[in-house]
Amino acid sequence: MSPAPKTRVLVVDDSAIVRKVISEILAAQPDIEVVGTAPDPFVARDKILALHPDVLTLDIEMPRMDGLTFLDRLMRHYPLPVVVISSLTQSSTRAALEALNRGAVDVLAKPGGPYSVGDLREDLPRRVRAAAHARLRRRDAQAPPPDHSELRAQTQARPAPARLSAAAPGRLIAIGASTGGTQAIEHVLRALPASVPPIVITQHIPAGFSAAFAQRLDHICTLHVREAQDGESLQPGIAFVAPGNHHLLVEPSPSGGWRIRLDDGPKVCYQRPSVDVMFRSVAASAAGRATAILLTGMGSDGAEGMLEMLRAGAHTIAQDEDSCVVFGMPREAIRLGAAQRVLALSAIAPALLRDALAA
Repeated sequence: MSPAPKTRVLVVDDSAIVRKVISEILAAQPDIEVVGTAPDPFVARDKILALHPDVLTLDIEMPRMDGLTFLDRLMRHYPLPVVVISSLTQSSTRAALEALNRGAVDVLAKPGGPYSVGDLREDLPRRVRAAAHARLRRRDAQAPPPDHSELRAQTQARPAPARLSAAAPGRLIAIGASTGGTQAIEHVLRALPASVPPIVITQHIPAGFSAAFAQRLDHICTLHVREAQDGESLQPGIAFVAPGNHHLLVEPSPSGGWRIRLDDGPKVCYQRPSVDVMFRSVAASAAGRATAILLTGMGSDGAEGMLEMLRAGAHTIAQDEDSCVVFGMPREAIRLGAAQRVLALSAIAPALLRDALAA
């Protein structure tokens, strides 16, 4: 039997040092081959046509053409799975999240500051493997980048979130996702009203990007979204995003309802934050008053935790294969019998609203 073909990667970055680091990390993997490097999008264009890579790693800030413009053109004319590798400056993190909105499948931080070469060595091969399995959708060449100005105007007058009554804690929604999850989460949250039950979210995202992710969602959704802080109470109308590099757990609050606990313990399923950690805490704290949602992503994180939630009496929903970017995590939950319902992404928010009304 012939060996499985290697995943072919083209590395695009204007820094020769970064190109070397990324290439060496990937070349050390037996199932990955670095077929070339490029210092800017014009060289990258020619090498894509000549080398036919399976995955691209892409810097955002480059000479001659910025990464977002290049990504737009790539997705319209020659769609490829793209992993963005960005610095952690405020402008770069915003641009990296916009790249996910425009078709990139994942984002990682460049080494420097709190994020080391060792972190990249651990994370990058796994993200490239996940990207190689991503389901891409060609963007309409005539479609401009999304304009959220109308929704921004609507959200400026959002009501303040309601306080959670100690006597009636209501329901709780827990959402987990990985590769392709930033857009899937946005799709679900934008369809929910400001009166939604409290939501906790674990998205596999590096430290430095989770705050910008929450801010982006808060800007375009009718409900409030923010990065979670240790000890704060869960409130209806607010979605709390796990900070990168911290597990988010839910525990009973002494005053009634629930509160958040952040933990920097060991990675679970190679992840911190981990969906399993969050789901298990919700199973213990909210039991039958919770709904678990497992969205697109590579690997198995969340499947065992969802099964614990189901056994505790929670409602459970997995995203279906056709609407997933990577049908890994939901597939594992379905395989374990943890998902009561398997729904298309567009059907998940309506299902959540029906659950809330039936509570």
